[in-house]
Amino acid sequence: MRFIDEATILVKAGHGGRGCVSFRREKFIPKGGPNGGNGGTGGSIYLRASTRMLSLYDFRLKRVYNAENGHPGQGSQCDGRNGEDLILDLPVGTQIFRQIGDENLFFADLSTPGELVCVAQGGRGGKGNEFFKTSTMRAPNFAQPGEEGETFTLRLELKVLADIGLLGLPNAGKSTFISTVSKARPKIAPYPFTTLVPNLGVVINPDDLDQRLVMADIPGLVEGAHLGQGLGHRFLKHLERTRFLIHILSAEDLNYDDPWAGFSLLNEELANYNEELASRQQIEVLNKIDLLAPEIVEKLKKIAAADNRQIFFISAKEGLGIEELMTTVWEKFSNLPANQPSQVSLKDASTSLEKDLEFPDMEFEYVR
Repeated sequence: MRFIDEATILVKAGHGGRGCVSFRREKFIPKGGPNGGNGGTGGSIYLRASTRMLSLYDFRLKRVYNAENGHPGQGSQCDGRNGEDLILDLPVGTQIFRQIGDENLFFADLSTPGELVCVAQGGRGGKGNEFFKTSTMRAPNFAQPGEEGETFTLRLELKVLADIGLLGLPNAGKSTFISTVSKARPKIAPYPFTTLVPNLGVVINPDDLDQRLVMADIPGLVEGAHLGQGLGHRFLKHLERTRFLIHILSAEDLNYDDPWAGFSLLNEELANYNEELASRQQIEVLNKIDLLAPEIVEKLKKIAAADNRQIFFISAKEGLGIEELMTTVWEKFSNLPANQPSQVSLKDASTSLEKDLEFPDMEFEYVR
């Protein structure tokens, strides 16, 4: 299954069923009163955050979703059945936008597993003629049609939820690193842009098997990523959900006149894209030290100490320095504040459909 992080769908809630115009007609009761039932409420459409979904791929295959219409009322005071609600599961971390004209208006953020939001309300059922019987109107010959359900075009945008994001230039060794510390098995090859979609890995603390974190391997970024170079926007957005970053620089990309220029380059891209993202905690890592002579590694360590930078020197391929790095990762992770519950949903997910009994904005249907 392909990883798809953007999709546009059309959702149509069910229409309300029409009210019934009916009169009681039995032997010896030739002129009984009205007994037309009410129409059923149309089904609503809900979106739910699910941990079983990892991509929006299904929503590229099917783009139109309809809830069931309410059933019409019938005689003998029989109300129509309500239409079934439609619940669509989305990956945790999906943001929902309503397309109004050329604008995408933020609607909700499904950042908590099981979170449910109503995106299209079903139409109210029309009242049958029995509802309109009064002391002065004993035989109303009209009823209400059902109300139309809401219809919206929704833009879905998935931002990966992870505790740690791996940041680096293409071919920095991020995929090798995540495969070393977790059971994730991303594609690994010795050329840039091997990783084209985010990969998630679950890392378990060997000293506390109940402590786990989720690490995201983000495709490599290039200079100009904040302007969309190298699909930068598509990749940068996945870093927004992470709690801190591991910034990996390859020894192959070292500029010996300015060894840490690679870190500065991507930090500038982060700042240009999102100031808050640039200020997020980072662990700086120099990878592939197995390609360097030991004396060069020692010299770089002295330069880092002189620059007052804590840089971890590792070889993800050979497993060098991994244990020391992960010890610091677990310490930093343990000191982070707990994630706050999402409070960005802009629409109540309540399933209550109670509204006023009278519909002044609805037309009436007369039977002559």
